[in-house]
Amino acid sequence: MKVILTGDVKPLGSRGTVVDVKDGYANNYLFPQKLAVVASPGAMKQLEQQQHAKKRKQAEEVANAQDVATQLEQSVIKVSAKAGGNGRLFGTVTNAQVADAVHEQLGLTIDRHKIEMKDGIKALGTYPVEIRLGNNIIAKSAVQVVALK
Repeated sequence: MKVILTGDVKPLGSRGTVVDVKDGYANNYLFPQKLAVVASPGAMKQLEQQQHAKKRKQAEEVANAQDVATQLEQSVIKVSAKAGGNGRLFGTVTNAQVADAVHEQLGLTIDRHKIEMKDGIKALGTYPVEIRLGNNIIAKSAVQVVALK
């Protein structure tokens, strides 16, 4: 019997997969657990429409991430911090502060865990950062640390 999985079933496959199983397995396990539905022509058409919508949504997310990456790469993010006379900071600039600065300056909300810096920034200057936006898109931007006035 051909069925469409509505949930992940370890030995068979993931959600949305069409598999051929024995009638007893489908009737006694998959259907009562609501893990599968019969692969009727209507259900197959519905599955095809869901997959098409999923691909369209994913393409839209990739386009949005590329737009954000372009915007981040073209700008320099300025972060103000207290500094001593020799240019050393009192503390460090963290990825959370960089995320807040991106939100203030560009209006973009970025998770602080997606910002990668080599160690913490401990002196005034310009430093490279990588921001992982998902879908294998990485924006390389610069953070300029200036003395707090």
